Amino acid sequence: MGANSSLRDKFERGLAAPICLTWELTYACNLACTHCLSSSGRRDPKELNTDEAKALIDEIAAMQIFYINIGGGEPMIRRDFFEIIEHAVNQKVGVKFSTNGTRIDAEAAKKLAAIDYLDIQISIDGADAETCDKIRGEGSYAAARLAMDHLRDANFGEFKISVVMTRDSIEQLDEFEAIAKHYGAQLRLTRLRPSGRGVDVWDELHPTQEQNRRLYKWLMERPNVLTGDSFFHLSALGDPLDGLNLCGAGRVVCLIDPIGEVYACPFVIHEEFKAGNIRDAGFNAVWTESDLFTSLREPGNPGACGSCGSYDACRGGCMAAKFFTGLELTDPDPECVFGHGETALAAKKVMLIPKPSPDHSRRVPVAITAR
Repeated sequence: MGANSSLRDKFERGLAAPICLTWELTYACNLACTHCLSSSGRRDPKELNTDEAKALIDEIAAMQIFYINIGGGEPMIRRDFFEIIEHAVNQKVGVKFSTNGTRIDAEAAKKLAAIDYLDIQISIDGADAETCDKIRGEGSYAAARLAMDHLRDANFGEFKISVVMTRDSIEQLDEFEAIAKHYGAQLRLTRLRPSGRGVDVWDELHPTQEQNRRLYKWLMERPNVLTGDSFFHLSALGDPLDGLNLCGAGRVVCLIDPIGEVYACPFVIHEEFKAGNIRDAGFNAVWTESDLFTSLREPGNPGACGSCGSYDACRGGCMAAKFFTGLELTDPDPECVFGHGETALAAKKVMLIPKPSPDHSRRVPVAITAR
């Protein structure tokens, strides 16, 4: 425990380079998921061009960041997607990318299978079409399953299946596990945050306290299921879940958006958490010199959680979940397992909830076709 605590203290002070760098390649997307954290849909005309994208990869390689998480939007919509991915691999920068699967046909699957240092994550939000399509759009489940079929047939290897835990999907944990086993894939569960369009559906979609307690027990029994520190707020229930179990915003994680803006975390795309733009001085300068990141690396104030005996386990929870539900950063997580977050929300006399920015949502729905 002492060694883990020492390592966590070091991470809280920030590292010379992020260990988890998320890069949203584009805001363009052919889906309109109700909980999309980046409010994606329409491409931003100011997004980084191919040369700028490659230059960013070169800088990432020079900083010895060994892999990047690429997302969107739907990253495969970009015509230079494979060119960018192959440049990263040539620079010895591994790529993990998230996709809705609609652009993975048999030919694309074979091309992806031929690329080294590549990890693919297919997103679904239900173990059946009815549950998934309600969140991601009609036809999304069938398209994702067909993409998984193509990857399996192309002998891609062990890809990941990513699921956001909502009030509905959390009731299908065993079914998701069975789907992953069917494909020889890894299951990865992530937390629903009230970010992007998720702000509007948070109240109806976020799991209940009883569901979160069941999720914690289910995860503790399955250390092979990946979570990426999504649920460290649940560690107050007992033994900590695997991972750092802390908010790494601006310390060990950050986000680069499609136009080069750098945010402290993929879940806080808001002016208040914007550290700078790579077009001004490069990514390394933003990471090492921005006032925002410097302040986030200062010792944290436990605030209202300081008197709780479980603070060391959950560290007060998720910054984004607090911010976009109208709580202060020193308040408890809105999904605090002891109900302190719900009490804090109820005590707010006037709640001015911040709106995520920017919003690239499509104005007209797009039909989904499996390939």
